[in-house]
Formats: sequence, structure tokens, C-alpha cells
Amino acid sequence: MGMKSARLPLGFTFSFPCHQTSLDAGILVTWTKGFKATDCEGEDVVELLRDAIKRKEEFELDVVAIVNDTVGTMMTCAYEEPTCEVGLIAGTGSNACYMEEMRNIEIVEGNEGRMCVNMEWGAFGDNGCLDDIRTKYDQAVDENSLNEGKQRYEKMCSGMYLGEIVRNILIDLTKRGFLFRGQISETLKTRGIFETKFLSQIESDRLALLQVRAILQQLGLDSTCDDSIIVKEVCGTVSRRAAQICGAGMAAVVDKIRENRGLDHLDITVGVDGTLYKLHPHFSRVFQQTVKELAPKCDVSFVLSEDGSGKGAALITAVGCRQRELEAQQQ
Repeated sequence: MGMKSARLPLGFTFSFPCHQTSLDAGILVTWTKGFKATDCEGEDVVELLRDAIKRKEEFELDVVAIVNDTVGTMMTCAYEEPTCEVGLIAGTGSNACYMEEMRNIEIVEGNEGRMCVNMEWGAFGDNGCLDDIRTKYDQAVDENSLNEGKQRYEKMCSGMYLGEIVRNILIDLTKRGFLFRGQISETLKTRGIFETKFLSQIESDRLALLQVRAILQQLGLDSTCDDSIIVKEVCGTVSRRAAQICGAGMAAVVDKIRENRGLDHLDITVGVDGTLYKLHPHFSRVFQQTVKELAPKCDVSFVLSEDGSGKGAALITAVGCRQRELEAQQQ
């Protein structure tokens, strides 16, 4: 195809906390979402990618930009809707970005204009400020995770952890004799067995209790109708809390933007991506209702992004390439 001789520009979507020193450089601060690869933390992941591409010796790629998935999502939606100034990922992980006033950004010179800030809000609470609302089930999930003590907010509201919270609650209710005849099966003891997709299925309004029982039986959990009612209630409570916690974070973001601009009322659009938001039967509704209640002075519209992180990275890369060309012409 003649690609070997071509040097193709690449946008690199990387959904982990980075110290970004330039458009094409990002030092990995820490792995999240259960990832763990050695010799990466503290390194420039763009350089690691470049080295890996060179080792392949198949084609030449020019890594123009490293982009967080929240930023890519916001950029994709802003391309179609200019009022989009916030990006949200509510899927396996949870994170947001927003447009901050330059005067509030201490590490960059200049006070004019705005800059996108990747919040890495999953780490909110790592200093203990969420301890008052964390339950013993949250603590159990945290203690058994690969990054204990980190990403505490994310562990309360992202898809990767909701199933584990439910499993820990079911174990406790069984120990107390409220579920499964007080018998804790080996299946229920197995970490990760209760995937978040089962929450979505069990909470579906179209699902009868017999179908809930069938799902539990697939998981090796022999349940009665009463068990199914309790399990459905537990799933609903955990996912509702997740949507409300996530919505509280978003309400704080949009209200901060309103206050930054000295407005009595703010109209703003949020670009959203992520399987939890898109596929769970109730998450998006509860989330939006929470934002409305907690940020009454903001009129927030939500736009779904299709492959926002990929398209957004491509958009940013295209702008980066154009900027390079303009700078080369000026020289």
C-alpha cells in the first residue's frame, strides 16, 4: 500500500493520569482501573510508544499528541456543538475534564483565554475527604484492589467496581441470614464474578423475577423469588448511589464554571462517553437529575459521543499538524 515510506501523524489516546509537559509528552503518574505494567510509571509514555513502533520496523508514525479520553470526548462533541466545554467518561473508569480560565491555572503563564483541565477526579477522596460516606463494602473493594488507597471516588461510581460492591453486600446479607438460606457459595466468594453487566440486566424494567433468578443461577447462585427481590434492590441501590455521586461531581464542575465567569445562569453542554452511562438502564437518568438538583443555576445539556476519545484525538492531532506547518512557514 506504499505506507512503509510514509510518516503518518498519530494521536495517542491514553486514559491514565499523566503529567503532561507538552502536546506530545506525558509522564505516567500511576496506573488505574486495574492495569499494572512494569517500568512505565514515571516514564514518558509517548517515548515508550515511539520506541515500540521503532522495534516493529513496519511503518513510521509521528506521535503528534497524547490525549486523555475525557478531552477527546469533549473535543468530538465541541466540533458539532460549540457550547460543549466539559467531557465526561462514565464507563470502566470515571473521569472528567473542563475548560478552566487561564487566570486560575498557576503552572502556565498568561491570564487570557481558557485551557482544558483533565481533572482525574477518580482520585478524589484519596486524602480521606470521602471517608464519612464510604461504607465497609467500599473499604473491602479498595483493600482487594491492585491500587489500595487510590482512586477512591472512582471505586464508588465506575463500572469496574460496582459489581464487586454488590458482591460484598450480598456476602454480608447472606452471613446475616437474609439471602440464599444463609449459605455462602464458593461462587459468591469469587472476586470479579459479579460483573457490572449483570447489574444492568437485573435492573432492566423489562426483566421479570424469574429472569433475575435465571441470571443468578448462571452465576451459580441458587435463589428463591425473595432472594431475587433483594438482589435486585441491592443492584438498584448501588448503581443509583454511583449515578448520584458522579452527578454531584459534575454539578460542582458546572457550578464552578458559572462562578468563574460571574454569571447568574449558565447554559453549557457536556460530552459523555462510557458504557455505564450508555448501557445501564437508569444511570444516565439519575445522573442528569442529580446535576439538575445540585446545580439549579446551570442549564446542562448532555451529548453522547460515539468513539469520542478516538475522534477527539484525531481532531487534536490535525490541529497540531496544522500548527506545526504554520510555525515552519513563519521560520
